[in-house]
Amino acid sequence: MSFIEQTQDLSNIYKQLESENSRDRLRALVSLRDVSPDEAVPLILKVINDENLQIRSMAVFALGLKHTEDCFPVLAKILETENDYGIRADAAGALGYLQDNRAVEPLLRAFYEDTEWLVRFSAAVSLGNLGDVRAYDALIQALDSEETVLHQAAIAALGEVGDLRCVDQILRFAQSDDWLTRQRLAEALGHLNCDKSLSALNYLVKDSHPQVASAARYAIERLGANE
Repeated sequence: MSFIEQTQDLSNIYKQLESENSRDRLRALVSLRDVSPDEAVPLILKVINDENLQIRSMAVFALGLKHTEDCFPVLAKILETENDYGIRADAAGALGYLQDNRAVEPLLRAFYEDTEWLVRFSAAVSLGNLGDVRAYDALIQALDSEETVLHQAAIAALGEVGDLRCVDQILRFAQSDDWLTRQRLAEALGHLNCDKSLSALNYLVKDSHPQVASAARYAIERLGANE
């Protein structure tokens, strides 16, 4: 695409974002997928407070995929001040995609202080994506949650963080009634190279659920490859 064609294309997207028709604005956001971050982010920010929740959600997610200096403060503010918990959860998820460790603090605040489990779930997933050991205590606390999905997110995230102190804590889920929790455990143990992990994986490889057994086999191979 020539420079002139690209400029015209961006101009058309700009006009669509100004449209009163929400479908036009949605199409415009989708078309920004292949636009460079520096050009896309200012356009995304035009609809970051859109009255349409679907558009706002898509805009927040888009900021997580476009890495510029403008993205972090906007997403952190949304996570802290947005009234709609779904949008806060979107912001928490998007912060994990940025791979910017400044996000650890706002994500931890959201995890400890937000009353909605979906926001806390997204924060836990993103803390895992960032792999920062500062998240360790919060993720360990999530293991005591009443929400099974939080157990799953915390176990997966602890695997990403890679702190071997967590092995004893997460092994209590080896006999969880929830097969997806056991699968997340197997996957996490594949990142935590120690004798206890290998012993647990040899147990999980015999699991009655095929996806758990498969995850355990892959984790054992992963540990062997990293030795």
